[in-house]
Amino acid sequence: MCASNARTSVIVRCRGLVKRYGDVVAVAGLDLEIRAGECFGLLGPNGAGKTTTIEILEGLLVPDEGAVEILGQQWGTDDRELRQRLGIQLQETRLNDRLTVEETLRLFRSFYRRGRSIAEVLHLVELEPKRRSWVSRLSGGQRQRLAVACALVNEPDLLFLDEPTTGLDPQSRRQLWALLQRFRSAGGTILITPHYMDEAETLCDRVGIVDHGRLIALGTPRELVARLGADHVIEFALAGGGAPPTERLRALPGVREVRADDGRISLIASNSHVTIPALLAALGERASDLSHLATHQATLEDLFVALTGRHLRDG
Repeated sequence: MCASNARTSVIVRCRGLVKRYGDVVAVAGLDLEIRAGECFGLLGPNGAGKTTTIEILEGLLVPDEGAVEILGQQWGTDDRELRQRLGIQLQETRLNDRLTVEETLRLFRSFYRRGRSIAEVLHLVELEPKRRSWVSRLSGGQRQRLAVACALVNEPDLLFLDEPTTGLDPQSRRQLWALLQRFRSAGGTILITPHYMDEAETLCDRVGIVDHGRLIALGTPRELVARLGADHVIEFALAGGGAPPTERLRALPGVREVRADDGRISLIASNSHVTIPALLAALGERASDLSHLATHQATLEDLFVALTGRHLRDG
């Protein structure tokens, strides 16, 4: 297959995916396609159904309804072959503390017919100096890189990552990002549930936002941010709380949307240099004092909040 066709072929496809837990519908008729060679991010508030969706695609859960096709094959009939071609890093990976890094990788490598050498994997995740270290003596970032290494030993066609940077410091996060970008550059495909929104903006070619078990937005990060219809977010709070009526704020020049969040008001606006003076004039009419005022370029997080009413990390 030529490179251009490989990039556009669909290697993950699900239609009408449904998963229930008693009266709770975790996934409610979800449709999704992921193309070969891309990094696809699945975003959603806690309880939105994204982890359940991932576990169905990984073959860990059986859907109540719907069809799933992975790499042209199906769970239930092609399980053994699929397991050989997938790499999976779970939200929480527990490794044996009394094994060394090398022993851990040799154990996981023994599960597969094909794959990289241990030396290749150690180099890929930059753990060569820790080759003979016990897992118990690794830092949090090193443990996460080892968990990803265990998912890479079989040289997978598709890599599943469920919040791989949870609890990592900024340097460890960027090291892991670099590792994933190297995997991509070698032709691998990634399905990731990012822990932070900047992760999705940095790593993902396309992003799907899930809420209440349904896919409610799909596109590149740039395309999704453009759905806000404005370039800037103006955030303010008043001393003593309160705010002008929403109708008054929405009538300010350039304002496309108004939202309140934890005592602060956000205006999604097309021209901040026009909106801010009008806002200050409106507050002056009410003799209101600002306790906070900030502006920033509209981001994927802003769209996420606009669509779901919650931040990515909200409980």
